[in-house]
Amino acid sequence: MLPLLYRTLTWPLAPLAIAYLRQRRQRGKEDAIRFRERQGVASAPRPCGSLIWMHAASVGEATAILRLVERLLQSRPALEILVTTGTVTSADLLERRLPARARHQFVPADLPHWIKRFLDHWRPDLALWVESELWPNLVLATTARGIPMVLVNGRLSERSYRRWRWWPGLIGPVLGAFNLCLAQDEAQASRFRLLGARQVGTVGDLKAAAVALPINRSDLSQLRGWIGSRPVWLAASTHAGEEQIAARAHRHLAAQHPGLLTVIVPRHPARGDTIRAMLTAEGLRTACRARQEPITRETDIYLADTMGELGLFYRLAGIAFIGGSLVAKGGHNPFEAARLDCAVLHGPDMSNCAGMAAALAAGGAAETVTGAEALAQAVSALLVDSTLRVERAAAGARVAAAGLGILDTVLERLAPWLDRLAPVPEVAEPPRSLRA
Repeated sequence: MLPLLYRTLTWPLAPLAIAYLRQRRQRGKEDAIRFRERQGVASAPRPCGSLIWMHAASVGEATAILRLVERLLQSRPALEILVTTGTVTSADLLERRLPARARHQFVPADLPHWIKRFLDHWRPDLALWVESELWPNLVLATTARGIPMVLVNGRLSERSYRRWRWWPGLIGPVLGAFNLCLAQDEAQASRFRLLGARQVGTVGDLKAAAVALPINRSDLSQLRGWIGSRPVWLAASTHAGEEQIAARAHRHLAAQHPGLLTVIVPRHPARGDTIRAMLTAEGLRTACRARQEPITRETDIYLADTMGELGLFYRLAGIAFIGGSLVAKGGHNPFEAARLDCAVLHGPDMSNCAGMAAALAAGGAAETVTGAEALAQAVSALLVDSTLRVERAAAGARVAAAGLGILDTVLERLAPWLDRLAPVPEVAEPPRSLRA
């Protein structure tokens, strides 16, 4: 009953939705050229053959599924893949990194007639939803067409879980529409069961198996040439408030480590001008990558306010603080840093990647800091003791490598649907003369 009421109430909201999306477009949060994709109007033809639709909310979820996309396409040549997201930053990422036979579209807003237009065009044969962005109209319209759906890397924050518990008549049918929910851990699996999911499994965090971030070797060489022998550390994927913490940590460190360079990579590069103004007001000499400003001897902070270059700066720095963890944003994927030879530091809130953070802690590969002074102390210890940095980075690499098996488990659980759509090609038996 509640899903029908939700559908009825959202049906006439198109004018308000368009006004809201236009406001977002003015703020750079929607793609002006591909704006109509949010209304279900496709900007690309549907490919022939079996099509898997994968929906990932934003950059973190999109990055998490890239290796899954690659493995699916490599193992099943008859498959085509559509990936939808809702943010400009994730679209930019996927445009650069999706392989052949995969394409990106913006997800339509959760209005019935826009969803119908989207599904009429794409006609997916299997839908994979990533983590927790559950749009009721989109989920229920998909299952109404008989399209099987699997939730992969399922996660609900405590806040989301509490909010959904107020709407059992809506979330129950939504989760009940999934043929299978693959949760990140047993705590998450319990939440999905209590909210109405029918079949729930626990496989681990798919982000632990994410492909290593790309690195432009010529850019790395240029940056190393600029920096020379200066001590350097990185504050990665920072959110508002964390740049100030990194700036204060820099001041603590600079007195002990002459020539120190702090690199800041904000999670949202569009904040670059705001961050630069704050750093300048603090009296810190800042060079901005988006403005193609070089690192000079006088540079205190290098602000890498560009998209898709985080791997470059992990490899450059060797010491990485993981942002989103000091300002209650749940933290970001620490294995990305661990796979690129970094000693990992993070704040107390790593709830988005709790399993990975716990594994790194158990392996002696990460340290938790609580503020600017603690961050400065932890960075200083790693700058002073290169052996400690190398040992911690090596431990992190071992822990991260162990997470790669999660992808195999996910593919095994998806096999019943994949085999019906696009069976793995049989390997031809070698001629008798070539047999051992």
